[in-house]
Amino acid sequence: MLKTQLILKKIEEVRTLMYDLMSEKQKLTDKELVELSQKLDKLLNEYDELVNSRK
Repeated sequence: MLKTQLILKKIEEVRTLMYDLMSEKQKLTDKELVELSQKLDKLLNEYDELVNSRK
């Protein structure tokens, strides 16, 4: 599997976890949600760098 495909899979997994957790938490500033959001940001940045480096 290509690295981009692996990152996309991780992005979807983290995004799903984050949305599930959002329905459980009362505040969007909950520590767990913030951590997942940061992880998602890092994965999105990594994906963007991979895609842009191929141009």
